[in-house]
Parts: sequence; C-alpha cells; structure tokens
Amino acid sequence: MIQLAQIIFILSVLVILHEFGHYITAKWFKVRVEKFYLFMDAGFSLVKKKIGETEWGIGWLPLGGYVKLSGMIDESMDTEQMKQEAQPWEFRSKPAWQRLIIMLGGIIVNILLAWVIYTVMYTTVGKKYVATEIIQKEGLAFGEVGQKAGFQNGDKIVSVDGKFQENFNRMVMDILFSEEVVVDRNGEQVKLNLTDEQIGEILDKEGRSFIEPRFHGSSVDSVLIGSQAAKAGLVKGDSIVAVNGQKFKFKDEFTSFLSQHKNDSVSIAVIRNNNEKILKAKTDSVGKLGFLFKSFIKDDFIVENKMSVFEAIPAAIKESWSLLVYNVKSFKLILRPATGAYKQVKSPVGIARALPDTWNWEYIWNFTALFSIGLAFMNLLPIPGLDGGHALFTIVEMITGKTLSDKAAGYVQTAGMIILLTLMALTFGKDIFQLVADKFFQ
Repeated sequence: MIQLAQIIFILSVLVILHEFGHYITAKWFKVRVEKFYLFMDAGFSLVKKKIGETEWGIGWLPLGGYVKLSGMIDESMDTEQMKQEAQPWEFRSKPAWQRLIIMLGGIIVNILLAWVIYTVMYTTVGKKYVATEIIQKEGLAFGEVGQKAGFQNGDKIVSVDGKFQENFNRMVMDILFSEEVVVDRNGEQVKLNLTDEQIGEILDKEGRSFIEPRFHGSSVDSVLIGSQAAKAGLVKGDSIVAVNGQKFKFKDEFTSFLSQHKNDSVSIAVIRNNNEKILKAKTDSVGKLGFLFKSFIKDDFIVENKMSVFEAIPAAIKESWSLLVYNVKSFKLILRPATGAYKQVKSPVGIARALPDTWNWEYIWNFTALFSIGLAFMNLLPIPGLDGGHALFTIVEMITGKTLSDKAAGYVQTAGMIILLTLMALTFGKDIFQLVADKFFQ
C-alpha cells in the first residue's frame, strides 16, 4: 500500500504541475480553460467543481490528466465547438507562436520542477552518488553474461565513449548505451564494443547487476534450507578460508573456482568462533552450494556533496539536462529491436513495484525529479495526441503558413490516441500479469 501511495503522490504532483503549465500559459494569452482535470474523467468524475469559467475535477481513471481549452481538438475529442465561428477567447484564434508556447507550457514546467527539486536537494541533503573511483578500487566483478560480452573480473572502467563517469550507477547505464568501452586490465588498456545482441542479453538476464564492485567475500550471510551447503554444516557467520586447500582473495574467484567443479565433492575450510573447521560438500550441476556471501553495501561508497545555493543552481540545471540526454539515449535503445530494451518499458504499476516499501521523502523527491524529466521527454515526442505532436503541427504551420483542417486534425488526434492507448494497454497488461504471476505462481 505504501508503494501505491507513493506512485499516486508522485503522479499527482507531476500531472497537476504539467497541466498547470498549459493552464497558466493559456490564461496568459487569454484563452478560456473549460476543464482542469487530474486523471481522466471518461464517463464520470469523482470530484468536480466549477469556479469561474473552469471546471476543476478529479477523474476515476489514473492515466495522466488534461486541461480542455476552448477551440482546440484535444483528449476530449470535442469537435462540435469547432463547427461554430471562432471566438477571440479560443485557442484556434490565437497566433501560432502563442499556441506553441501553450503546447510547450507543461513540458517547461516539468523541466523547471526537476531543476527546483535538485536545487533544494543539493542545498539540504547534498548531491549523493555512488563513486565509481571508490567502488572499482579493487576492480570490478561481472556476471556470466558480462563476461561473455568481453569483460573480465578485475577490469576497471577507464572511459565510456571517451568519458569517465564519476557516478557508478550512471556508468552502468553509459555502458549499455555505449559504442566503445575502454577498460584497464592488469595495467593494459583494452577496448570493448558491445553488440545489440549482447546488450539485449545483459538487459534480459542480469540488468544493472551485470557489473558489481570486486570485494573481499568470505563471510556467509545466509544458507538455503536443504542446500548442499546446509547439508555440509555451513552456517551464517562462517568465514570461508579456502576450498580444496586453495585460498581466495575475492568472492568472484571463489564462485569461478566452484563453477569448474560441477557435481563434485569439495573440502571447505571455514573459521567459526575463531576455530578452523573443515566441511565436506558437493556442488550442484552449475557448480553452486546454496549459500550467499555477505554483500557489499553501496552506502559505503556514497559521496555526499552539499552545496551553496549558487553552486546548486547550475549543478541542478546540469543534472536536469543530463537526465534529458539519458532519456534520449534510452529511447534510441528501445528503437533497436535486437537489444530487447522495449521489454523493459514499465507502466505506473511496474514503477510502483520498484519503489521502496517505506516512505522516504528524500527518495520520493529524487524520483519525482527523475520522473518529471521523463514526462517532459515523453511529451516532446512528435506523436499525435502528445504535446510534441501538437507543437510539431504548429511549427509546420509557422513555416508553411498552412493550417491543418479541423477534419484532418480530428483524424490525427484519434490516430494518436489509439496508438497511445494501445501502448498503455500493452505495458499495463505486461506489468499486471507479472504482478499476478509473482503473487500466485511462485
């Protein structure tokens, strides 16, 4: 329920402020706003009240929101008023440049919101990120798919497309968007070029966890009930010293050694209560025993940079721009079918499941800023039904001097809404199915 409450709060903030961007610019140019709705009121609304010329309300369908402007074919698909003579207060009566500003008003507010949130965050709790330089001090460890793509345990990332990324989480994303990755391998620089198929396999099987810091792994955190490790007598808190007499410095060295001894008997030396014990165990068909090492804690690698207001403002602008660029790169990745990135697109249901199950204002506001830039980018896309689609037709009109007929505009808007609703149905359906499957089939 807390995850649901968080996503509703975040969506409400974003939708209200986005639509307010359209509302305030429309009022600025003296366009009549007939409706202002949070969520869609298809058929009926939960709450509504008319104040002045505008009906304010909350719809029952949590799919965004809208403002209905007089003299415009929009989500309401109201074409009747378009058959009447144009009035001075209508959207269609205003110059193209004014209509363009009104269409971009929501996007502008979304970008400004992210800027304001980051400015406040940087001056209060500081800019926080997991430092690449610190986290890869001992080198990096890669999953099976990452190693197939050419990475090796112990590699250190030197650059991605010619740049060093100080934020570790961003660096992982950069690698998935990259054309060239340079790693330091035992003092030698090695260049790697990931194919779309390799990127797709990483996204499908390992995600961001395909790359982790290489750390000293010896302490057992948990043992699976009924596993070979449990049968051998391994318990939480044991420190593994050696296997078959061979000592290991890093966790990945241990797992790599076991993977070469599938369905094999091994001798494990552990330290328990300051005493060494020798345990006999047998690996399974993939070379595992059924226990987990104590994991590294990312908080240990976090850098906190608290700023003054004068430092925070440009840093917040830079961060907002950086996120917009990441959205562009993500979209380009989605358009490359071989990567399978389109399978990772999530609806609000999927996003809510990824949110923490405790209320954390710092996380919520950071996520709101991130989501706000994503909403701005999505609405910039030149798709009929989105702000970018309306803006595109207005720009074409400004260049050519020709206006799209009301009939054609109606067809375009209908086509756009069908496309958007189909995409929403697919993403919602995928995430709802996954939710049900996780609840009842595992």
